[in-house]
Formats: sequence, structure tokens, C-alpha cells
Amino acid sequence: MSAPGAVLAQHPTSGRGGTGLLPQLLLALVCGGYAAGSALGWGSRQLALFMGDFGLAVAAFIAAVSCYFYARTRESRFRPAWLLFSLSSLMAAGGNAVWGWYEVVLRRPVPAPSLADFFFLCFGPPAIIGLLVLAKRPVTRAGWVCLVLDAWLIAGSLLTLSWSLALAHTTELKGTSTAHAALSLAYPLLDIALVSMVLALHFRRSSANRAAINTAIAALAMTVLCDALFTSPLLRDNYHSGQILDAGWFAGSLLLAYAPWGVSRASQRAPHGLPQGAPPQPPGRSGPQARALRAGSSRPIAGSLAALTPYLAAAVCVLGILYNVMDGHTLDRVVLTTGCTVVLALVVRQGIMLVDNISLTQELAQKENHFRSLVQGSSDVIMIAAPTGILRYVSPAASGVYGRDAEELVGSELASIIHPADLGAVVHEVRRFLAASPQEEPTTRIECRFKSGTGDWLNVESTVNRHQGGLIFNSRDVTERVRLQAQLQHNAEHDPLTELPNRALFTKRVRQALAGRRTTDLGTAVLFIDLDGFKAVNDRLGHQAGDELLVQAARRLQDSVRVGDTAARLGGDEFAALILGDGTRDRAAREYQVREIADRLRLTLSQPYTVDGNDVRVAASIGVAFAEPGITPTDLMRNADLAMYRAKAAGKDRVELYAPQMQAEVVRRTELATRLRTALHDGEFALLHQPVVDLTTGRVAAVAAQARWRSAQGILFTPAEFLRVADDSDRTAELGRWLLQEAVEQAAERGRAGHAVPVIVRLTARRLLDRSLPLGSVEALLTRHGLPSGALVIEMADSDPRVSYDDLEQRLTALRRLGVRIALDGFGSGHAAINALRRLPVDVLKLDRGLVEGVVESPRLYKITSGLLRIATDLGMESVADGVDLPEQVQALRAMGCTHGLGMAFSGPLDEYRLRRALVRGDYPVPGGTGGALPVLAGGPPGGPLPVRHPNSPATDSFTHPPLRSHTETSIPPT
Repeated sequence: MSAPGAVLAQHPTSGRGGTGLLPQLLLALVCGGYAAGSALGWGSRQLALFMGDFGLAVAAFIAAVSCYFYARTRESRFRPAWLLFSLSSLMAAGGNAVWGWYEVVLRRPVPAPSLADFFFLCFGPPAIIGLLVLAKRPVTRAGWVCLVLDAWLIAGSLLTLSWSLALAHTTELKGTSTAHAALSLAYPLLDIALVSMVLALHFRRSSANRAAINTAIAALAMTVLCDALFTSPLLRDNYHSGQILDAGWFAGSLLLAYAPWGVSRASQRAPHGLPQGAPPQPPGRSGPQARALRAGSSRPIAGSLAALTPYLAAAVCVLGILYNVMDGHTLDRVVLTTGCTVVLALVVRQGIMLVDNISLTQELAQKENHFRSLVQGSSDVIMIAAPTGILRYVSPAASGVYGRDAEELVGSELASIIHPADLGAVVHEVRRFLAASPQEEPTTRIECRFKSGTGDWLNVESTVNRHQGGLIFNSRDVTERVRLQAQLQHNAEHDPLTELPNRALFTKRVRQALAGRRTTDLGTAVLFIDLDGFKAVNDRLGHQAGDELLVQAARRLQDSVRVGDTAARLGGDEFAALILGDGTRDRAAREYQVREIADRLRLTLSQPYTVDGNDVRVAASIGVAFAEPGITPTDLMRNADLAMYRAKAAGKDRVELYAPQMQAEVVRRTELATRLRTALHDGEFALLHQPVVDLTTGRVAAVAAQARWRSAQGILFTPAEFLRVADDSDRTAELGRWLLQEAVEQAAERGRAGHAVPVIVRLTARRLLDRSLPLGSVEALLTRHGLPSGALVIEMADSDPRVSYDDLEQRLTALRRLGVRIALDGFGSGHAAINALRRLPVDVLKLDRGLVEGVVESPRLYKITSGLLRIATDLGMESVADGVDLPEQVQALRAMGCTHGLGMAFSGPLDEYRLRRALVRGDYPVPGGTGGALPVLAGGPPGGPLPVRHPNSPATDSFTHPPLRSHTETSIPPT
């Protein structure tokens, strides 16, 4: 037997709770005690009379009270039936009480007729109506007619038999009054009616609250049986109260009293149809299902008896007629009339049933054809598995879906077509489904792989229903859907270019590595990798070549990591690797091992690539972060990212391990960048000016504008500090515009105050070409503030290789037409300065600070600087040395022919107040004496000297500088 068959073939074990036996045992003991007392005569005639009359009255009264209170406290559609049973029992109690009044209290025979007869006759009608309420109501007129005919068939047959045996003799007794004869006939006729209803309703009782109905029918049946025995002439002539016949009436009353309450307790003990204390049902069949199967097995017997009822009634009627004929009596009219009506009722009933059966047969055939067409025409495969797991039916759609004939599958085991890897899950789901209640879970879904006719495995989704202990599978092929889902899942978790896991899958793998048994494994590490120089490859060779380089780099990365580790592409030229630990707790050992892996990856990724026949080189900057106790995947990946950026900032093509101070630095820079965004609008920027001094005369030839940021916390930041975090190009452009506007505006104000001196504004080549600084804006700025020609010098800084020299030349030429002079910053720092000198219209050369700092100590730098100054002299350009901080540097530069300098040897950056005081003095002491050369930056228009108005300072000026003194940067006065 297959595994699913073993599950389906399991049978439940029956069990009853012990709590329901106590009322039943008590009821049996009381009835048994009463029967024993009746059989023994109760010990005395007086006690026998009392128990035979008032004992029966008490039992009937208990039944009346029980049914009444149950009907009042329970909401049910059978409530009228229990009220009628209560009334019927009350009538029986009244009749027995009257009987006891005569026999026990008055000590004389009960007269006939009497009030007791009235009560006893009133017992039948409520009971009959109550049984009709309990019956399952027919839904058609034919059903009602058949119910009436069935009742008459039973009643007529019983009337025929009892009339032949006793009732006819009762009517022929002489000396009997009409009232006495009618009373003698009334009891058996009512009993016949009750028996007819009991027998008819036994096969038509309602399925709801069936146990209570069965108990009530049994109680009434016992009462009717005792009434029938009492009406028999053999027993009635010798009957007296307290005999064994009273035990039947007594038991019938108590059984009717117990009927509703005993079933109510059972239902409260066992919700969902399971008895309290019953053992758990096996998965094969649940409790309700097992009861349904047991009920199904009893239906054929009950249905056969119900079908045979009319024929049995007719047989009883024929026996009554035959008894009269064979006994030699003349055929009684009552017997003949009743027999004829019974036969007529049987014929009518059979005719109705025949017509009904023909109609049902036709309807059943239509439905069967309809459902057969649906099943055979359905694209889904419908299979029925027997309780043993054997397939009993397979729809023809199997040939198109599975590639196997339906006849081939019929008779095979269900397990034989299920993939072995899926069989366990299927058995588990079937076991769980069969253990659940059919009302709560009528169906379930199972997805597994079925074997096709070609030997391939198809993904099949099945809807499963219960079917006579087995299962019905409604299956469909979902292989394409599963394949599409798998492809979509793969696409969602992998990079489309390199086929490596993407950021989502990599994060998932990191989370898995930090969970479970690896929670305490400190050797797990994450590597973030960035390809240095990849953007230049994209710009030089194109994006297609860049994609090919990324594919090759991904292949190298995938081949270099260990088995079990994960390589991923996070986006752009950023990759990552998850290195799983080996359980070691030696921090130095694990750091050495992971660093060795990272270095190997760096060397591998830095090897030359062949792209479109060209050898391309890129480097790799790698950041490493180790897992720590309690760290989250997000924090671990962020730490590796910070370490990678530290590696790029430290010179690229290197490996950096994460350190906690990296995060603190990032937080500081982030806070600084956030405050910088609002610093301009909040007025936190101030403009300082550093004098540019003629190295021959010591006069101030110009001033260099420099921005300073004093934050709300009182911290003063230099441009080198705050421009490093101003990665927002819009914010940097806004700062450049502010610097230019403030410098021009303050220069114009100084000129109007008699302190005219050219102002130098430092701008990058990229900003010079930025649309945020159009040509017309500079001209409008100079015109608006009345700044004369030659009063503005733009110092072009760090020529960007991405900037077009053609565009830059046009821009600078246009600015020179406005009277703006151009200075080249950083001269001597690289080949870019030489190219700029060769192609751009430059008026002033500014020596790089790196040359000036070592010009005294290094003979090599002395010669280089001297050569550069000769180039400036030969080209007819002024020269400015940046970073002149020592007197020795002043003397060396002046000896080489350098004309101007700025630095701490003369003055640091000054606020507006101290700047004007310096301009009033007009010059600074120069080491080595003075010469007669004109101030270089005080020449005329571009290509010639710029006129500079030097104010006449008084002989005694309070703002004096001691010789050879370095002037530090002054603070900004409080506002």
C-alpha cells in the first residue's frame, strides 16, 4: 500500500467519556428497581396500589416538567414538540392521579367511564402532533401525500389485525353501554395512531438532534406497547395496579424526561461532534467523517425497511383477513373496508413513487451526462483515489496534461506518480487535511511534481476534496508558471549584466550568515570593492567596453572567492563579497586570513583586462568589516562601505579594515555638510583678505579674497575644511557666486573710501564654465559696483582634465575684454599648468605652495623654482609666490626674480577693519632692503601695468609692523 494509501486507510477508534454514563446508569437503576418491586408485588397490596398509581403519576409529572423546562430554556425549531410532549405527560400524570384517588384514597374501584379516562384519552393527540413536529417535513406535495398514505397503511394494517383479534369481540358484548363500548374502542384506536406515527417517523425523523428524537420515540413506543398490552382482554380482566406492566409505563415516562437533557449534556461535552474524553482521531478519518461513514453504512438497512413498510402493512392487512376467513367467521365489514382502503392506498402510493422515480431517473441521467461532459471536457485532470491510495478514476484530460492514458493510470498507486522528494510533504498535507473538520476545511491545495509520459517531472497544482474515505484530486499543470516564477525570482535577486547576486540577495545572505549557528562566529566578514579608474574607461572607450570590463571583473571575483562564500555586484563598479568564518576566535588570525583573501582579490582585479583588443587597467579599493556580536546586516555592510571609502581616500588600490572612528568621522562630516547647506542663508560666512606684497618695495599690490565659515557653535572653518564636505555641486556653486559678489562689493566700497587695490578671487576652471556664472553677470557686477578695469583678478585653480581648453580659452578671453586679469594658480604642480600656460591667456603666474616651502632647504627645488620664474619673466608675466612664511623664503624668491608674495611672513588673512589699516600704512618691511622696481600687480590693462592708487599715509602711523615679523590670521570682530 502506498504512503497516501496508508494515510487514507486508517480507521478511527471509538471512545465515550465516562461523564455521560452516570445519568444513564442512574436511570437504569431507578427503572430496574421499580420493575423489581412490581415483580415482587411491592410486599403489600396497599403499597402496590400506591406505587402503581401515584408512582406512575409522579414519573409522568417529572417527564412533563422536564420537557417544559427544556422547551423554555432552549431555542430550537423543535421547541413546540417538547411542549406538546410535556402536555401529553401531564395528561398521563393526571389520569394516574385520578386512578390513585379512587383506589388508594377512596378505596373503591375506578368507575367506567371516569375523569381518568378523559386524561388518558387526552394523552394521545398531543403526542401525535409532537411526533409530526419532529418529523422531517416533505418538500413536495407528493411527499406529504406519501407521508399520509404511509401512516394510513400502518394504521389500517394494525386496525385490521387488532379488529380481527379483539376489537370486534368488544363491540359484540351484550349488556355493554354505548359509552363503555366507545371508550373500549378509543384506547386501542389511539394506540394504533401512536404506533403508526412512531413507525412512520422512525424512517422520516429529522437529522438534527437525532439522539433526542430517537430517545423520545423510544419512550412513546414503550408507552404505546404497554397500552396495547393493557387493552388486551387477557391482561385487562386480571390487571390491578402495581403489576409488572406498570414498570413499562414508568420507564417510558422517565425515558422521555431524560431525552432532551441527556443529549444536551453530550453536545456540550463534545463540540464539533466529538465525545468528551474520546481519544484523538487518527488522521485517516476525523470524528464527524467516521460518524458519517458509519451512518452511511446503516442507511441501506434503514432505506430497505422504509421501502418495505407499505408491503409489510399490506401483508399484515392480508393476514387479518385470512385470520377471519380461516377461523370460519364471516368477513367483517370493517375488516373488508379497511383492507380495501389499505390496498388502494398502496396502489396510489406506488403509482406516485413510480412517477417520482421516473422523474428522478431522468433528472439523474441529465445531471450525469452534464457532469460527465464537464469532467471529460475539462482541461484539468480529475482523479479519484480509493482509501488504499489506488487510483479508481482518471479523467481523459490526463493524456493531454500528463502525456499518459487515463486507462494506464487507473489501478496504479498515487505514490508511483509523485516525485520522491515531494512525497513526504504530500503525505503530511493529506494527513493534516483529513484530521481537520470538513466544515472548517472542506478542501486543500497540494503542489508537487507528477511524472509525465516522457519521464519528465511536471509541476502540478491539485485541489483536494474528501470522497467516501478517499480523495478527489482536481489537478492542473503549472510547470510554466513555476518556471516563470523561478525566473522572476532569479532576476529579482541577480544582476542582469554579470549574473552575480545583487544587493537584495547579498543582504539576505549576510542576514543568514549572522543568524542561527553563525551568530557567535566572529570570523564572518564583508568586503566592499570599488574599481578605481572605471569611470575613465567608460569615458575613453565607451559604456559597452565598460560593461565588458565589469563582466570580466565579476568572473574573476566569482572564481577567486571560496566555495560557500558569496560574490555580488551592488551596482555600478561596486562589488561585494561575503566571507564566512571558520569558527576561530583568534582575532589576529581571522584578520590575517581575511586580509590575505582581500589582497588576493585586489591583485586579481588589478590585473590588465583585454577589452576590444585594448589592454585596460583598473585598480581595486577594498574595505573590510568583521561581524561583531549583535551587529545587524545593515550595520555590517555600512562598516565595510566606510572602510572602502577610507581606502579610496588613502590613495586607492589598497585594503582598509573598518575602525570605529570611521563612523565618528562620517557622522561629523555629515553634520558639517548639513549645517553648511544653511550657512549662507543664515549669514555665517565672512570674507577675509590676505595682502599680496611687492617683494621689492613691500607695498600692498593686491588682496586675495578668502571665505571663512564661523558656524553657530563658534567654530571657524577654513576653505580646506568645509569645501571637503561640500560635495553638493549646487551648494559649492552658490558659495562661489557669493564669494565673487562679496569680493567685488567690498573692493568697490574700499575704492570709494580711498583704499583702491585690486582684489583676487579664486575660482575653479569648472566654475568659470558653469552656466551659473554667465559672462553678462560679471560685467553687470563690475558695472553695478563701479569697479574700474584691472581691479578684479580671477585666479584659476586646479584645471580639471575633463574641462575643454577650447571653451575655457573663449571664456577667459571674454573676461579679459572686461578688464579682468587672469592668474594661473598652482604653477609648477603638474603638466596641467604647462598646458594651461601654453594655450590660455594668462597674466599672472602663482607658484605652488609646495615649491615655496622647500625652496631654501632643497637645491633641487631652488633650481626648479628659479627656472619657472625665468619662464614667467621671459613671457612678460608677473609672478606671485604662495605660502611665503619665512624671511629666508622672501630673500630667496626676490633673488630669483619673483615679484610678489603672500604669506605669514607679511600678514595672515585680515578682516575689513584691519585690512583698511594695512592699506593706510601701504607697505610691509621686506628683508634685504628695497629696490626701485614698480609694483608688479599695480600695472595697467592686460598686458601692461595696472594703475594702483596708494594712499598717502602719515609719517607717524599707529599701524606698524616690526621687521621680519610673521602676522597670524586675525579673528573676525563680533557682530
